[in-house]
Amino acid sequence: MTRLPRLGLPWPAPLAYAAAVLSGLLYWLAFPGMDAWPLAFVAWVPLLLALHGQPARRAMLLGGAAGLTMNVAGFFWLQQMLETFSGFPAPVCFLFVVLVCAYQGGRIALLGWLHGRASARGWPEPLVFAAAFAASELVYPLLFPWYYSATVHQVPVLTQLADLGGPIAVGLVLVAANLAAAELLMARLRGRAPARATLATGGLTVAFACAYGAARIPAVERATNAAPGSTVGIVQADMGLMEKRTEFDEGLRRHLEMSHALRAQGVDFVVWSETAATRAVNDETYRDQLRSVSRAIGLPAIFGAVIVKRVADERRYVLYNGAVSSESDGTIVGRYDKQYLLTFGEYLPFGDRFPILYKWSPNSGHFTPGNSLEPLAIDTHGESHRVTALICYEDILPRFTSAAVRRGEPELLVNITNDAWFGDTSEPWQHLALAQLRAVEHRRYLVRGTNSGVSAVIDPVGRVTAHSGTFRQETVLAPIRWMQSHTVYEVLGDWPWVLVSAAAFGAAFFQRRPTKASSPS
Repeated sequence: MTRLPRLGLPWPAPLAYAAAVLSGLLYWLAFPGMDAWPLAFVAWVPLLLALHGQPARRAMLLGGAAGLTMNVAGFFWLQQMLETFSGFPAPVCFLFVVLVCAYQGGRIALLGWLHGRASARGWPEPLVFAAAFAASELVYPLLFPWYYSATVHQVPVLTQLADLGGPIAVGLVLVAANLAAAELLMARLRGRAPARATLATGGLTVAFACAYGAARIPAVERATNAAPGSTVGIVQADMGLMEKRTEFDEGLRRHLEMSHALRAQGVDFVVWSETAATRAVNDETYRDQLRSVSRAIGLPAIFGAVIVKRVADERRYVLYNGAVSSESDGTIVGRYDKQYLLTFGEYLPFGDRFPILYKWSPNSGHFTPGNSLEPLAIDTHGESHRVTALICYEDILPRFTSAAVRRGEPELLVNITNDAWFGDTSEPWQHLALAQLRAVEHRRYLVRGTNSGVSAVIDPVGRVTAHSGTFRQETVLAPIRWMQSHTVYEVLGDWPWVLVSAAAFGAAFFQRRPTKASSPS
């Protein structure tokens, strides 16, 4: 048997940083878009080896190196988005990309810092890393959110724990496997026996997740089959990014023509995309202004609209990115205004305080967030159903979705979005993968209506049952079920992870008391 060379730990800086960068690359390869998901079980291993024995400052920098690498590789589509919306030249946009990715990578830098601080104070490294992982995913604010759990979006048996603990619970299963793999390798490198507790914890955690998934999937399927159903039609009109803003007649023609084709196929209601096909409408009269559009559909519908409200200050007016629902006769029966706005696309940070920023970035939107979580209503077969609407990237925000579900008690989740901003890249597929866990967390169907793809229907197990391609005119027709249930995650939310995060920060500042076995005699 070939023996691995015994490498002294902690590793010197060049080797440690190389390992951190390798972890960032493995993370990216496992992530949606590349989808080499088995790598999710080992992607953290190089960073775990690099962090061992490092002081907190270097551990933070090592985490930052891994985070920067995974973000630059995984979110390369930010370059095209910034060039499209900011109006800045490509080199300036690239500088912004690096800065944004460095900030995003700060999530892993926080993990490294917590690990370095807590392990230096005598706390067990595997527990420290797992707690620091949970804390970094919970508390670090991101411009473009993501979760490690998305790496296994194609493996439903591993994602069912989301109804207990959300994306962090699923991510910790993968972290446990990484800790076990790192322990095996570290033991080989140092010529010692591996810690059995770490190996057992990793193996039992993955086994429990698989057993839970194997039990929950058929149980959820039975509940799904017993629920009343309808057929949804999704219209993906594939309007060009700027064409959506100027060619309103063409946009409306496409949406109506494709909706009429779906109606001929027997769908019960249709879903259009974000800011679908109408000119901006007035806040006071939007129901009347939109009725001609909704009546022309001839079916119950959910679609996006830009709504203008005049205000008595220097702004003169504000814009809302809205979703409305209508009955088959055209009556508008519900409205939801987007609350989490997209940075650079829909608003500029500090833009209200420094209006000149909008002159420098003329293609950026100037929207205002809504403040109500009331559900929409859809009437099918003579029964009214409650629908929680999520606009754009709100469907990748688990805490926000949980709040909306608790408030609305919906029977269906509907996301309307427009990912054309990012071009024909991996971003639309990443968005879909990140959204899939919302269906698992709340055991409801999730319907996604997009302008340019990926439009999809996701079942309560988290499986994509139907989807479109990208950047082509297409309709999606699929059955859904009207379901209501209450999950542990819906009730508890992230409170367990708040406690874990508090423990991680506590360990970073408080020395562990030595046990009797380790005390000097």
